[in-house]
Amino acid sequence: MESSHITSLQTKHAGLERQISAELARPHPDDVLVAELKRRKLKLKEAIVQVA
Repeated sequence: MESSHITSLQTKHAGLERQISAELARPHPDDVLVAELKRRKLKLKEAIVQVA
């Protein structure tokens, strides 16, 4: 159970990383969106560390 939870969190974390990269690759990235995605990514990373 714990392993699948960690895997799920890691998958979401990787998805956010892809979204951040895609947004930053745009000619005019949305800074507010990037900041929100980074906040969500950090929260997921903290959750991964707590569970691990």
